[in-house]
Amino acid sequence: MASEYSPSNDSVISPEPILADAFVMDGVVDRLAAGLYNLASMLVGEGDDSVRLVETAIANTDVSACEDPDQARISGRRSLCEGALDTLRLHNAGGLAAPEGLKASGNCIDEDDLDAVEIAREDLERMSSGPDRERVRDWLAGLPTALRTIFVLRAVAGLSAAETAAMLEKRGGPEAAGWNAEAVRSVFREGLCLLASQLLHATSAR
Repeated sequence: MASEYSPSNDSVISPEPILADAFVMDGVVDRLAAGLYNLASMLVGEGDDSVRLVETAIANTDVSACEDPDQARISGRRSLCEGALDTLRLHNAGGLAAPEGLKASGNCIDEDDLDAVEIAREDLERMSSGPDRERVRDWLAGLPTALRTIFVLRAVAGLSAAETAAMLEKRGGPEAAGWNAEAVRSVFREGLCLLASQLLHATSAR
């Protein structure tokens, strides 16, 4: 008579750790998706384009393979930014064109960093998704495409000037072939000046 196999307690795998890991992973994906949609809507506006960009970025980001949520966020943001530039190029072929030549700097800010306007990247993200959401979105929507794109890539996505220039050259179409780090810095400083004016106006209006 064949013996019936009866697993010991040690050989039984409890589902609780597996379920816990699944819940944690779902939470990571949800937070990642919310942040990516916020970023996408700044670049291409709210709606179907942003939803599609988030879905594609999530699909291209192996969240489970990332050692920590920050790595997943960086990977997802880069994927989304590349897709957003493709979308912008399709909607406006010349919108990401590189400047023909750098003009003499007349910017009110010398540094190309958010610290120059005394605001942290996290604060800007909260402004764009909190009570000031509409005001920030209206301000961004009123900027020229290239200025808005560079500002969001640098200030929100956290790309360096060199990374931004390389992405514009690669994804912005033939007219974007002339972007370089110095041109990106100059345009970003212009955006920072406009942001400083916007913050000053908001403060004085209170």
